[in-house]
This record gives sequence, structure tokens and C-alpha cells, in this order.
Amino acid sequence: SRLVAVYVGEPPSLVGWVPEAQAIAQDAAAQVGEELRRELQSAAEHLGIAVELRTAQGDPVTELSRIADELPADAVLVGASEQAGHRVIGSVAVRLVRVGRWPVTVVP
Repeated sequence: SRLVAVYVGEPPSLVGWVPEAQAIAQDAAAQVGEELRRELQSAAEHLGIAVELRTAQGDPVTELSRIADELPADAVLVGASEQAGHRVIGSVAVRLVRVGRWPVTVVP
């Protein structure tokens, strides 16, 4: 089996209001992605498994769906959301389940 981890940086809603904000948000997402890559590499080496990290910017459901379709993925695992607003509009996991193309497992 192949393990692919995906980090999707979701730009803050105010990015469009300040011209320099988009570049700052992209730089921050790239730094987080690089830090995740190092941590993931270390953990994978410790466990003796191979893992690939992909990063993207945008809506998490759109980007996760796109990447899962490109691979193609057999299943999608996501972390549980802790944001209060997700109770109203739906979490990433719930929205992925609604897409209905792969089994979705939510990890607390």
C-alpha cells in the first residue's frame, strides 16, 4: 500500500483585502508544509514505512478530493475538526463523506 499525507493551507478570508497578504499566507503555508515534511519523514523512518507528502492551497475538501482522485486513493483519513463553525456548515470529514467517492475515516 501507499501512504500519502496531504496538507491543505486554507488562506484566511481577509487575504483578498490586503494585496501583500496573499504572498505572506503562501509563504506561511510553505513553511508549515516544510515543517510537516521534516516531522513526517522522521516519523516514517522511525516506523520503517514510506510516505509521501503533498501540499496544496485552497478549500480543503476541493483539494483533498482532487488529490484523492489523481492518486487514485482507496480511502481518505482526516482529523476531527475542533472549529465551532463546522457544526453549522459541516466539517471537512462530513463534506468528504457527502462527495461519496471513497471511504472516509475520522481520527480524533
